[in-house]
Amino acid sequence: MRASRLLSLLLLLQTRGRMTATELAEELEVSVRTVYRDVEALSSSGVPVYADRGPAGGYQLLDGYRTRLNGLTAAEASSLFLAGMPGPAAELGLGEVAANAELKLLAALPPEPRSQATMMRERFHLDVPGWYRGADDVPHLAEVAEAVWDQRPLRMRYRRWGRQEVDRVIHPYGLVLKGGSWYMVAAPPGGDPRTYRVSRILAMETLQGRFERPPGFELAEFWQAYAKDFRQKMYTAEAVIRFEPGAESLLEYTLSMPVPMSEPDPDGWRTVTVPIESVRHASWLLLRMGASVEVLAPAELRDLMRQSVADLCKMYQS
Repeated sequence: MRASRLLSLLLLLQTRGRMTATELAEELEVSVRTVYRDVEALSSSGVPVYADRGPAGGYQLLDGYRTRLNGLTAAEASSLFLAGMPGPAAELGLGEVAANAELKLLAALPPEPRSQATMMRERFHLDVPGWYRGADDVPHLAEVAEAVWDQRPLRMRYRRWGRQEVDRVIHPYGLVLKGGSWYMVAAPPGGDPRTYRVSRILAMETLQGRFERPPGFELAEFWQAYAKDFRQKMYTAEAVIRFEPGAESLLEYTLSMPVPMSEPDPDGWRTVTVPIESVRHASWLLLRMGASVEVLAPAELRDLMRQSVADLCKMYQS
Protein backbone atom coordinates (compact mmCIF):
# COMPACT_ATOMS: atom_id res chain seq x y z
CA MET A 1 0.00 0.00 0.00
CA ARG A 2 2.71 2.49 0.98
CA ALA A 3 4.86 1.62 -2.03
CA SER A 4 1.94 2.38 -4.34
CA ARG A 5 1.32 5.69 -2.54
CA LEU A 6 5.00 6.67 -2.82
CA LEU A 7 4.90 6.01 -6.55
CA SER A 8 1.70 8.06 -6.87
CA LEU A 9 3.32 10.94 -4.99
CA LEU A 10 6.37 10.77 -7.24
CA LEU A 11 4.26 10.75 -10.41
CA LEU A 12 2.16 13.69 -9.15
CA LEU A 13 5.29 15.78 -8.67
CA GLN A 14 6.63 14.66 -12.03
CA THR A 15 3.47 15.57 -13.97
CA ARG A 16 2.30 18.68 -12.11
CA GLY A 17 5.50 20.27 -10.86
CA ARG A 18 5.47 22.05 -7.51
CA MET A 19 2.70 20.97 -5.10
CA THR A 20 2.09 21.83 -1.47
CA ALA A 21 1.79 19.20 1.24
CA THR A 22 -1.92 20.01 1.55
CA GLU A 23 -2.49 19.51 -2.18
CA LEU A 24 -0.63 16.20 -2.10
CA ALA A 25 -2.62 15.07 0.93
CA GLU A 26 -5.91 15.81 -0.83
CA GLU A 27 -4.86 13.95 -3.98
CA LEU A 28 -3.59 10.91 -2.07
CA GLU A 29 -6.40 11.02 0.52
CA VAL A 30 -3.99 10.93 3.46
CA SER A 31 -2.99 13.34 6.23
CA VAL A 32 -0.42 16.09 5.77
CA ARG A 33 1.77 14.35 8.34
CA THR A 34 1.76 11.22 6.15
CA VAL A 35 2.89 13.33 3.18
CA TYR A 36 5.83 14.63 5.26
CA ARG A 37 6.87 11.06 6.06
CA ASP A 38 6.48 9.91 2.46
CA VAL A 39 8.56 12.80 1.10
CA GLU A 40 11.27 12.01 3.62
CA ALA A 41 11.19 8.35 2.52
CA LEU A 42 11.57 9.35 -1.14
CA SER A 43 14.51 11.61 -0.33
CA SER A 44 16.19 8.84 1.68
CA SER A 45 15.86 6.46 -1.27
CA GLY A 46 17.69 8.87 -3.58
CA VAL A 47 14.78 10.65 -5.29
CA PRO A 48 15.78 14.34 -5.74
CA VAL A 49 12.71 15.94 -4.15
CA TYR A 50 13.16 19.21 -2.28
CA ALA A 51 10.98 21.80 -0.55
CA ASP A 52 10.62 25.52 -1.22
CA ARG A 53 9.77 27.57 1.86
CA GLY A 54 7.26 30.39 2.05
CA PRO A 55 3.60 30.97 1.13
CA ALA A 56 4.19 30.00 -2.53
CA GLY A 57 6.40 27.07 -1.63
CA GLY A 58 5.88 23.35 -1.87
CA TYR A 59 7.61 20.16 -2.95
CA GLN A 60 9.07 19.56 -6.37
CA LEU A 61 11.56 17.34 -8.18
CA LEU A 62 14.96 18.42 -9.39
CA ASP A 63 14.68 19.79 -12.94
CA GLY A 64 15.12 17.06 -15.53
CA TYR A 65 14.44 14.14 -13.20
CA ARG A 66 12.11 11.51 -14.67
CA THR A 67 11.05 8.14 -13.32
CA ARG A 68 10.56 5.05 -15.49
CA LEU A 69 7.25 3.22 -15.88
CA ASN A 70 8.28 0.20 -13.81
CA GLY A 71 5.75 0.78 -11.03
CA LEU A 72 2.65 -0.16 -13.05
CA THR A 73 0.75 -3.21 -11.87
CA ALA A 74 -0.44 -5.74 -14.44
CA ALA A 75 -4.04 -4.50 -14.11
CA GLU A 76 -3.00 -0.83 -14.49
CA ALA A 77 -0.94 -1.56 -17.59
CA SER A 78 -3.79 -3.57 -19.12
CA SER A 79 -6.28 -0.76 -18.53
CA LEU A 80 -4.07 1.67 -20.48
CA PHE A 81 -4.26 -0.50 -23.59
CA LEU A 82 -8.02 -0.96 -23.23
CA ALA A 83 -8.46 2.82 -23.12
CA GLY A 84 -6.30 3.41 -26.19
CA MET A 85 -9.18 3.62 -28.71
CA PRO A 86 -7.10 3.50 -31.93
CA GLY A 87 -10.08 4.58 -34.07
CA PRO A 88 -10.69 7.93 -32.33
CA ALA A 89 -6.93 8.51 -32.07
CA ALA A 90 -6.62 8.07 -35.83
CA GLU A 91 -9.53 10.47 -36.42
CA LEU A 92 -7.68 13.07 -34.36
CA GLY A 93 -4.60 12.61 -36.52
CA LEU A 94 -2.76 10.82 -33.70
CA GLY A 95 -2.94 7.23 -34.94
CA GLU A 96 0.80 6.86 -35.58
CA VAL A 97 1.66 8.74 -32.39
CA ALA A 98 -0.60 6.46 -30.31
CA ALA A 99 0.91 3.35 -31.91
CA ASN A 100 4.45 4.54 -31.16
CA ALA A 101 3.51 5.37 -27.56
CA GLU A 102 2.03 1.88 -27.16
CA LEU A 103 5.25 0.27 -28.40
CA LYS A 104 7.36 2.36 -26.01
CA LEU A 105 5.06 1.52 -23.10
CA LEU A 106 5.27 -2.19 -23.87
CA ALA A 107 9.05 -2.00 -24.02
CA ALA A 108 9.24 -0.25 -20.63
CA LEU A 109 7.01 -2.74 -18.81
CA PRO A 110 8.31 -5.74 -16.85
CA PRO A 111 7.44 -9.21 -18.28
CA GLU A 112 4.21 -9.92 -16.34
CA PRO A 113 2.46 -6.55 -16.96
CA ARG A 114 3.67 -6.64 -20.57
CA SER A 115 2.09 -10.07 -21.09
CA GLN A 116 -1.25 -9.03 -19.58
CA ALA A 117 -1.29 -5.75 -21.53
CA THR A 118 -0.76 -7.68 -24.78
CA MET A 119 -3.60 -10.07 -23.87
CA MET A 120 -5.88 -7.11 -23.15
CA ARG A 121 -5.18 -5.64 -26.58
CA GLU A 122 -5.78 -9.00 -28.28
CA ARG A 123 -9.03 -9.85 -26.45
CA PHE A 124 -10.90 -6.54 -26.06
CA HIS A 125 -11.88 -4.01 -28.71
CA LEU A 126 -13.81 -0.74 -28.32
CA ASP A 127 -16.26 0.06 -31.13
CA VAL A 128 -17.67 3.46 -30.23
CA PRO A 129 -20.59 4.07 -32.67
CA GLY A 130 -23.95 2.49 -31.85
CA TRP A 131 -25.59 -0.26 -33.90
CA TYR A 132 -27.21 0.57 -37.23
CA ARG A 133 -25.24 3.77 -37.66
CA GLY A 134 -21.75 4.62 -38.74
CA ALA A 135 -19.39 7.20 -37.35
CA ASP A 136 -19.82 10.80 -38.49
CA ASP A 137 -17.84 12.11 -41.44
CA VAL A 138 -15.47 14.60 -39.78
CA PRO A 139 -12.97 15.93 -42.36
CA HIS A 140 -12.07 18.93 -40.16
CA LEU A 141 -11.54 17.00 -36.91
CA ALA A 142 -7.74 16.91 -36.98
CA GLU A 143 -7.57 20.65 -37.67
CA VAL A 144 -10.01 21.33 -34.83
CA ALA A 145 -7.95 19.18 -32.49
CA GLU A 146 -4.80 21.09 -33.40
CA ALA A 147 -6.55 24.41 -32.71
CA VAL A 148 -7.79 23.08 -29.35
CA TRP A 149 -4.26 22.05 -28.41
CA ASP A 150 -2.60 25.29 -29.56
CA GLN A 151 -5.43 27.56 -28.29
CA ARG A 152 -5.92 29.09 -31.73
CA PRO A 153 -9.22 30.80 -32.74
CA LEU A 154 -11.23 29.39 -35.63
CA ARG A 155 -13.47 30.88 -38.28
CA MET A 156 -15.98 28.33 -39.52
CA ARG A 157 -19.09 27.94 -41.63
CA TYR A 158 -21.51 25.77 -39.66
CA ARG A 159 -24.79 24.04 -40.53
CA ARG A 160 -27.24 24.41 -37.67
CA TRP A 161 -29.97 21.90 -36.76
CA GLY A 162 -32.53 23.40 -39.15
CA ARG A 163 -29.97 23.24 -42.00
CA GLN A 164 -29.38 26.98 -41.73
CA GLU A 165 -25.75 27.87 -42.48
CA VAL A 166 -24.02 30.47 -40.28
CA ASP A 167 -20.51 31.92 -39.98
CA ARG A 168 -18.84 31.88 -36.57
CA VAL A 169 -15.53 32.94 -35.00
CA ILE A 170 -14.93 30.77 -31.94
CA HIS A 171 -12.38 29.79 -29.31
CA PRO A 172 -12.28 25.95 -29.16
CA TYR A 173 -11.88 24.69 -25.58
CA GLY A 174 -12.10 20.93 -26.10
CA LEU A 175 -13.46 17.90 -27.96
CA VAL A 176 -15.86 15.23 -26.69
CA LEU A 177 -16.61 11.86 -28.30
CA LYS A 178 -20.21 10.84 -27.51
CA GLY A 179 -21.91 7.81 -29.05
CA GLY A 180 -19.61 7.83 -32.08
CA SER A 181 -20.08 11.56 -32.73
CA TRP A 182 -17.48 14.26 -32.07
CA TYR A 183 -18.57 17.49 -30.38
CA MET A 184 -16.53 20.66 -29.98
CA VAL A 185 -16.98 22.81 -26.88
CA ALA A 186 -16.22 26.39 -27.91
CA ALA A 187 -17.23 29.99 -27.25
CA PRO A 188 -17.33 33.19 -29.26
CA PRO A 189 -14.76 35.77 -28.07
CA GLY A 190 -16.06 37.05 -24.74
CA GLY A 191 -19.07 34.71 -24.80
CA ASP A 192 -20.19 31.58 -22.99
CA PRO A 193 -19.19 28.08 -24.15
CA ARG A 194 -21.61 25.91 -26.12
CA THR A 195 -21.38 22.74 -28.18
CA TYR A 196 -20.97 22.24 -31.93
CA ARG A 197 -21.19 18.93 -33.77
CA VAL A 198 -17.94 18.61 -35.70
CA SER A 199 -19.58 16.81 -38.65
CA ARG A 200 -21.63 19.96 -39.33
CA ILE A 201 -18.57 22.15 -39.92
CA LEU A 202 -18.70 22.90 -43.66
CA ALA A 203 -15.52 25.01 -43.94
CA MET A 204 -12.93 26.16 -41.46
CA GLU A 205 -9.92 28.44 -41.16
CA THR A 206 -7.43 28.63 -38.29
CA LEU A 207 -6.80 32.27 -37.36
CA GLN A 208 -3.63 33.96 -36.14
CA GLY A 209 -2.97 34.58 -32.47
CA ARG A 210 -3.87 32.61 -29.36
CA PHE A 211 -6.74 32.85 -26.90
CA GLU A 212 -6.72 32.29 -23.14
CA ARG A 213 -8.93 29.58 -21.69
CA PRO A 214 -11.33 30.79 -18.97
CA PRO A 215 -9.83 30.32 -15.49
CA GLY A 216 -11.24 27.22 -13.84
CA PHE A 217 -12.92 25.84 -16.97
CA GLU A 218 -13.10 22.01 -16.78
CA LEU A 219 -14.21 20.21 -19.93
CA ALA A 220 -15.59 17.12 -18.15
CA GLU A 221 -17.60 19.22 -15.68
CA PHE A 222 -19.02 21.38 -18.47
CA TRP A 223 -20.03 18.34 -20.53
CA GLN A 224 -21.68 16.63 -17.56
CA ALA A 225 -23.75 19.75 -16.80
CA TYR A 226 -24.56 20.24 -20.50
CA ALA A 227 -25.73 16.63 -20.92
CA LYS A 228 -27.95 16.88 -17.85
CA ASP A 229 -29.47 20.16 -19.02
CA PHE A 230 -29.95 18.80 -22.56
CA ARG A 231 -31.83 15.78 -21.26
CA GLN A 232 -34.09 17.94 -19.09
CA LYS A 233 -34.90 20.24 -22.03
CA MET A 234 -35.42 17.33 -24.42
CA TYR A 235 -38.02 15.54 -22.29
CA THR A 236 -40.72 18.17 -21.86
CA ALA A 237 -43.72 15.97 -21.01
CA GLU A 238 -44.77 12.56 -19.67
CA ALA A 239 -46.92 9.72 -20.92
CA VAL A 240 -48.72 6.95 -19.04
CA ILE A 241 -48.52 3.63 -20.86
CA ARG A 242 -49.17 -0.04 -20.19
CA PHE A 243 -47.28 -2.86 -21.84
CA GLU A 244 -47.68 -6.61 -22.13
CA PRO A 245 -45.59 -9.21 -20.27
CA GLY A 246 -42.14 -9.73 -21.76
CA ALA A 247 -42.04 -6.36 -23.57
CA GLU A 248 -39.76 -4.65 -21.04
CA SER A 249 -36.55 -5.00 -23.03
CA LEU A 250 -38.14 -3.95 -26.32
CA LEU A 251 -39.71 -0.90 -24.65
CA GLU A 252 -36.39 0.17 -23.13
CA TYR A 253 -34.70 -0.25 -26.51
CA THR A 254 -37.45 1.73 -28.26
CA LEU A 255 -37.36 4.61 -25.77
CA SER A 256 -33.55 4.47 -25.27
CA MET A 257 -33.96 4.66 -21.50
CA PRO A 258 -34.58 2.39 -18.51
CA VAL A 259 -38.27 1.84 -17.84
CA PRO A 260 -39.47 1.83 -14.21
CA MET A 261 -41.12 -1.37 -13.06
CA SER A 262 -44.56 -1.56 -11.44
CA GLU A 263 -46.79 -4.28 -10.09
CA PRO A 264 -48.46 -6.25 -12.91
CA ASP A 265 -52.24 -6.38 -13.22
CA PRO A 266 -54.09 -9.72 -13.25
CA ASP A 267 -53.23 -10.13 -16.96
CA GLY A 268 -49.53 -9.44 -16.36
CA TRP A 269 -49.54 -5.98 -17.98
CA ARG A 270 -47.66 -3.16 -16.22
CA THR A 271 -48.55 0.54 -16.13
CA VAL A 272 -45.69 3.09 -15.98
CA THR A 273 -45.05 6.80 -16.53
CA VAL A 274 -42.22 7.69 -18.92
CA PRO A 275 -40.76 11.04 -20.10
CA ILE A 276 -41.34 12.02 -23.75
CA GLU A 277 -39.96 14.70 -26.06
CA SER A 278 -43.30 15.54 -27.68
CA VAL A 279 -46.63 13.91 -28.48
CA ARG A 280 -45.71 13.36 -32.13
CA HIS A 281 -42.28 11.92 -31.34
CA ALA A 282 -43.75 9.60 -28.69
CA SER A 283 -46.39 8.30 -31.13
CA TRP A 284 -43.69 7.62 -33.72
CA LEU A 285 -41.73 5.58 -31.19
CA LEU A 286 -44.58 3.68 -29.58
CA LEU A 287 -46.21 2.70 -32.90
CA ARG A 288 -43.16 0.51 -33.47
CA MET A 289 -44.36 -1.80 -30.69
CA GLY A 290 -47.76 -2.41 -32.23
CA ALA A 291 -50.30 -3.93 -29.82
CA SER A 292 -47.64 -4.65 -27.19
CA VAL A 293 -48.15 -1.21 -25.66
CA GLU A 294 -51.20 0.98 -24.97
CA VAL A 295 -51.17 4.72 -24.30
CA LEU A 296 -53.43 5.77 -21.43
CA ALA A 297 -52.48 9.47 -21.18
CA PRO A 298 -52.26 12.21 -22.27
CA ALA A 299 -55.46 12.17 -24.29
CA GLU A 300 -53.75 13.99 -27.17
CA LEU A 301 -51.20 11.20 -27.54
CA ARG A 302 -53.86 8.49 -27.29
CA ASP A 303 -55.93 10.24 -29.99
CA LEU A 304 -52.88 10.56 -32.25
CA MET A 305 -52.12 6.84 -31.83
CA ARG A 306 -55.73 5.97 -32.70
CA GLN A 307 -55.70 8.22 -35.77
CA SER A 308 -52.36 6.80 -36.96
CA VAL A 309 -53.66 3.24 -36.68
CA ALA A 310 -56.86 4.21 -38.54
CA ASP A 311 -54.80 5.78 -41.33
CA LEU A 312 -52.70 2.62 -41.59
CA CYS A 313 -55.80 0.47 -41.82
CA LYS A 314 -57.21 2.66 -44.54
CA MET A 315 -53.92 2.57 -46.48
CA TYR A 316 -53.64 -1.22 -46.43
CA GLN A 317 -57.33 -1.91 -47.09
CA SER A 318 -57.41 0.16 -50.26
